Amino acid sequence: MKRAVSISIGSSKRDKAVEITLLGQKVSIERVGTDGDMAKAAQLYRDLDGKVDAFGVGGADLGLMVDTKWYPLYSVQPLVRDVKKTPVVDGAGLKTTLERRSAQVLEAKIGDKINPKRCLMTGGADRWGMSVSFVEAGYECVFGDLMFALSIPIPLRSLAALKRLAAVLMPVAGRLPFEWVYPIGEKQEKRIPKYGQWYAWASVIAGDCHYIKRHMPDRLDGKVICTNTTTTDDVKAFRAAGVSYLMTTTPVLEGRSFGTNMMEAALVAVAGKGRPLTRAELAAMIAELKLEPQVQALA
Repeated sequence: MKRAVSISIGSSKRDKAVEITLLGQKVSIERVGTDGDMAKAAQLYRDLDGKVDAFGVGGADLGLMVDTKWYPLYSVQPLVRDVKKTPVVDGAGLKTTLERRSAQVLEAKIGDKINPKRCLMTGGADRWGMSVSFVEAGYECVFGDLMFALSIPIPLRSLAALKRLAAVLMPVAGRLPFEWVYPIGEKQEKRIPKYGQWYAWASVIAGDCHYIKRHMPDRLDGKVICTNTTTTDDVKAFRAAGVSYLMTTTPVLEGRSFGTNMMEAALVAVAGKGRPLTRAELAAMIAELKLEPQVQALA
């Protein structure tokens, strides 16, 4: 059996392990959280190097792919600097392939129920494929990168503005401690309602699940959430807030949608090439497996 492990600096309360079959091969996928302890995560990578078929980097990104430009996150990369044998992925491949069809799938399934066509992307640079998807589907978009990552209450309204922001800020922000721009460990469990006017403005709230939950208001009646890495508790919280539909960009397995890093690691493990897959190889596997974002009604 193949084995893919996502080592996350996020909360261990979200850990999960399941066995699935992909292209006729059984693969064990496992998420292991270290509650914000980056040293512990680095040690786990060292201990399992060469003993598993693929690693996913969970709760963090090695960098951001904004259009065709790669911006490293230097505070995260030491996590995997001692990995020599096992291929490592952080989900960027699926964010630019599978998530690239998010809005199109949403429109095909429940497009008649979404009006007006407005989307709040909590972080557009981190999910460039999803951002492009909603823009191309004709949605008016607000990108909350400054708000959700840096607590600067300035919305961005175009992909061009998002690219300019990344070009200016990422060479600096990429060197900041990761916990300054993204909740890790126990901080992932805290909710601080904020930016309520933009949650209210949007019909669709899309992006990273931790960002969405961190500042969401008590009520999201009639809204559509587009995200992934959802637990059963997350689904309950969205339902309790009045969310009408939840779209997860990765499959729901035993009540849980895993992160793009975990699912990409599973595909790498099954491919058995001993390296990360190219975008073309990922796209081919996605097509063969008929993977697409999943929509479920919550209300």
